[in-house]
Amino acid sequence: MSALNITVTPADGLIDRPRRIIVTGAAPGEPVQLSSRTLRAGVAWQSSARFIANATGHVDLSLAPAVDGSYSGISAMGLLWSQKPEQEGRRELFHQDVQQPLVTTLHAHAMNGNAVADAVLVQRLCADGVTRREIREQGLVGTLFLPPAATETGADQDSYPAVMILNGSGGGINEPRAALYASHGYAAFALAYFKAPGLSDYISNTPLEYFEKGLDWLRATVAPLNDFVAISGQSRGGELVLLLGAIFPEKVSAVLAYVPSALVHSGQSACDPAIGREGPTWLLNGKPLTHQWENNRHASWAPFDEGAPPQRNALAMLTALQDKEAVTKARIQVEKIQAPVLLFSATDDGSWPSSVYAKMVNDKLKEVAHPYAVEWHDYRDAGHAILFPYVPTTQISYAHPISQRIHTGGGTPAANAQADQHAWQHAQQFLKNAIAAIQGRAIFMRKEVS
Repeated sequence: MSALNITVTPADGLIDRPRRIIVTGAAPGEPVQLSSRTLRAGVAWQSSARFIANATGHVDLSLAPAVDGSYSGISAMGLLWSQKPEQEGRRELFHQDVQQPLVTTLHAHAMNGNAVADAVLVQRLCADGVTRREIREQGLVGTLFLPPAATETGADQDSYPAVMILNGSGGGINEPRAALYASHGYAAFALAYFKAPGLSDYISNTPLEYFEKGLDWLRATVAPLNDFVAISGQSRGGELVLLLGAIFPEKVSAVLAYVPSALVHSGQSACDPAIGREGPTWLLNGKPLTHQWENNRHASWAPFDEGAPPQRNALAMLTALQDKEAVTKARIQVEKIQAPVLLFSATDDGSWPSSVYAKMVNDKLKEVAHPYAVEWHDYRDAGHAILFPYVPTTQISYAHPISQRIHTGGGTPAANAQADQHAWQHAQQFLKNAIAAIQGRAIFMRKEVS
């Protein structure tokens, strides 16, 4: 029998690139234990699974089912999404410096002959040449990532389509997603709006004009290709990007709403305690927007507060949906959006009923015959945390970073991993289609003028 060996193809690449992991040199039918270990923000995450070598002594993770361990069935990247932290409760998936790669050590053990082998798999958020710049100007707090000169969008060195990325109720600056967008050829601006240097610690009373300023700053700074500026947000950020598209339609080229709400919500778990979770979140011209909980005759926190742990915030949100008059007053007027819209939702969303909300948005856009592309992807058995591929999806219940209340985002690790992969692929294609549509209109207009 030849020596045990692990090959990873490619061994080094962007985090969203699938890898082929193959073990060779085992005896036919021999059980082979494979494990992974990755240091993430100073904490080790690990997984393991057992496989049976095929007739040639190979274990190809894209073909061989895991018979037991951290995951089951066939998943080429299962050893990564099934990882759990050695230190309980940790959720940081990336290093504080997103320009530093994630390095995973793979270890194989042929269980009959005791042969072993090791390999390394490297995942990067930043492609070579991506630049990072902290933004602390005009009252804006965020990070701008610019792509390398050669991009897959075909833009020249000085002109790229742009995307502004907004976090949810955890606040902060979403550098990982922005870095990855820049690696795919976008000028990516991760804009914070609370829980970041110089900003409030809470989401309450956030002025929407702040985001308008962010859009204007991004355009003035990077001069986007064909003036294309998309906005992407998840959770409260998903609610926010729908709002921004409706309120500032002329400034938004595409809307990507991950697990969004169709309604304006109160401060909820990210509220300023002095204002309370039923206080306003968004201000426009200094006045709070009407939100779902306001004068709602059926809304109750009891299903969340008194539910069995881990608690589901979505159960409280469902009570508020019973008051149709309050829902109508709080509905985001998505029909005012003048851009393509992409919606991602999950059927087991524990944070709020994103499937119900996304359907409301999709139905309204159908009703008004929205003249731009609309896509809605609803992921069965998945939960609230839809990110991008090949990161751990196992931390489903956690303490909310603002309220510290323990709750569940819902879903299963396998379903969440599938949603991560599918959603990112569709987000990339959606943006390419939106850019192509604008380029087509620009060419048509130039021909008309000439």
